[in-house]
Amino acid sequence: MSCRVVITGIGAVSPLGLDVPTLWQGLVEGRSGIGPITQFDASRHDTRIAGEVKGFDPLNYMDRKEARRTDRFVQMALAAAQEAMAQSGLLNSPLDLERVGVVMGSGIGGFRTLWDQFKVLMEKGPGATSPFLVPMMITDMAAGQIAIRYGFKGLNFVTTSACASSGNAIGEAWEAIRRGAVDVMVTGGTEAPILSMAVAGFNAARALSTRNDDPERASRPFDAQRDGFVMGEGGIILILESLEHAIGRGAPILAEMVGYGSTCDAYHVSAPAPGGEGAIRSIQGALRSAGLQPGDVGYINAHGTSTQLNDASETLAVKAVFGDYAYRVPISSTKSMVGHLLGAAGAIEAVACVQSIRTGVIHPTINYEYPDPDCDLDYVPNKARTADVRVALSNSFGFGGHNVTLAFARYEER
Repeated sequence: MSCRVVITGIGAVSPLGLDVPTLWQGLVEGRSGIGPITQFDASRHDTRIAGEVKGFDPLNYMDRKEARRTDRFVQMALAAAQEAMAQSGLLNSPLDLERVGVVMGSGIGGFRTLWDQFKVLMEKGPGATSPFLVPMMITDMAAGQIAIRYGFKGLNFVTTSACASSGNAIGEAWEAIRRGAVDVMVTGGTEAPILSMAVAGFNAARALSTRNDDPERASRPFDAQRDGFVMGEGGIILILESLEHAIGRGAPILAEMVGYGSTCDAYHVSAPAPGGEGAIRSIQGALRSAGLQPGDVGYINAHGTSTQLNDASETLAVKAVFGDYAYRVPISSTKSMVGHLLGAAGAIEAVACVQSIRTGVIHPTINYEYPDPDCDLDYVPNKARTADVRVALSNSFGFGGHNVTLAFARYEER
């Protein structure tokens, strides 16, 4: 019989701040973390805005030598892990290190390192290429570096499924604990994609907002005037633990993870399947694995990218699963404030679900000004709302047709 899995720590480095309390305060206040790009000269790009992490200094989390040998996506993951570990009290407890694992999600990994070293190769030749290019670039290195830092010797890998990457990571971490492979999993997502090539590529695909003169209002999920997503970056960590292990060491229990659905559209490289067919099955899978009915859900954190196709498709999927109740369940998009963290999106949205369950507050979808007849549900527009959230769902959908839904619940003894 599978065990119950609880969340005992969370950590975040995000466009709204360098820890979870600052992130959550910004979300509840409806504050945007989106502004002009400063990490490179974006003047020639159609999109010149992003959700950048401000004030992050890796030297607060590692020495100078280590910082030089790690990409930004790893640095942010290590910083978030430090916060999550501290909250969980994990390192102050006796642990069987072979039963603590790490699984992280990242869509691109060390893109910054790859881009920088490509320029070195072109300008100076092969002999000038850094010997750390490969270990800095590969997507698994956030999981690897966390394990190295803390000595965690359980299963360790990365999930790469585009914008569903960290949703899959959290789901697979949950499954690993349930099947008894480990007692504890460090999981989440990390992404540092704000680079000229990434922006150019998404612009070529016409995926990004070009509302450059009004960056704080550029990400507008479900709004009729949405014109694309805004790229963001960050590192997000959750500590998942078997209930027995958490109780045994007196850990704080923030919430329980109760369900996971994962499907594929098998339809198109970037467009969602007609009617949100794959998303429907993902949501149904999460509810089924949790033993929940649609009416049990008190909040949905939407994928809500601010693109025309995704927002309309997700709305259709919610209606198909929830029927008339779809009009009564509150839905909001974290991306309206932090942008789209790509491979880390599912993780930051999972943290938002945990915080809603803990605090009884649902953060808003900001910039919702012009109703879209194709998006006619309750998106908690512009202002936070108090609510008794006992169960929350988080949706993540990615290029390639990947769909993930995670289900979280208030922890209750039984």
